[in-house]
Amino acid sequence: MRVSEIALFPLDLVLFPGGPLGLRIFETRYLDMVSRCLRESSGFGVVRIRSGRESGVADFEDVGTYARIEDFHQLEDGLLGLSCVGERRFRIRSRRRQGDGLNLGEIDWIEAPPRVAVPARHAALASLLAATLPELGETYARMRLELEDADWVGCRLAEILPLATPDKQFCLEIDDPVRRLDLLAPAVRAAQAAGGSS
Repeated sequence: MRVSEIALFPLDLVLFPGGPLGLRIFETRYLDMVSRCLRESSGFGVVRIRSGRESGVADFEDVGTYARIEDFHQLEDGLLGLSCVGERRFRIRSRRRQGDGLNLGEIDWIEAPPRVAVPARHAALASLLAATLPELGETYARMRLELEDADWVGCRLAEILPLATPDKQFCLEIDDPVRRLDLLAPAVRAAQAAGGSS
């Protein structure tokens, strides 16, 4: 398996393959990282913070998702806005911190799971996504739906369900797409019950 070193961006969230990510960039270390990514047509790794702060020193997970910049623009407050998309998962082998505070990780790419159809018992989850995603704003409305793909359906559910970030991280690290759906189905039922009772 090919090993690479990539810039790491610790955040208080979990990015899934195929998922959208909007960022506001203001720290010098990340402005420099973005400039380098745009110059080299490369991306960066998003990793969930276990402890610490986004704008400081943070301890973070070993498994994250590579993000590629799709668009950038200046926000009304003058900050740099990024629109990114998650691509591949990776596992950090070793990490180091540059003098400017940017984290770098030597990583192994995690192989994408084989394409598996959504089992009949979870067909309702795919139908729910088809109805829900277009209501979640322009990013999801433009997204190409892959409702037959168990991995894609599971990733979208995990990112939009109101799960605690450690639970989202657990879902990210699951290699079996059907097992992920098995675990998410009760959370979907709970969210639907809570929505119906409010």
